[in-house]
Amino acid sequence: MINTILNMSLLLFMIAIAISLFRVIKGPSLPDRAIALDTIGVNLISAIAIISIVLKTKAFLEAILILGILAFIGTIAFSKYIERGVIVERKSTD
Repeated sequence: MINTILNMSLLLFMIAIAISLFRVIKGPSLPDRAIALDTIGVNLISAIAIISIVLKTKAFLEAILILGILAFIGTIAFSKYIERGVIVERKSTD
């Protein structure tokens, strides 16, 4: 019973990732694309956690942490690009 529920939730997360990927490609604006990328990261973390439960292992927990950090940094960088047009500002020496 639990295995069936976990497999169904994994399937639903994959569908959500596919819908978000469509929004990244076809999104009407850059903020919509940034939100879709963040949603993909969250859904991917959840899917990896479910895979870890199904396989009864703790080996994927480090991957979940790394993916969470990378998704957060990517979202911040993309939002700074939307806001200012550049990610890393360089000070001019004029």
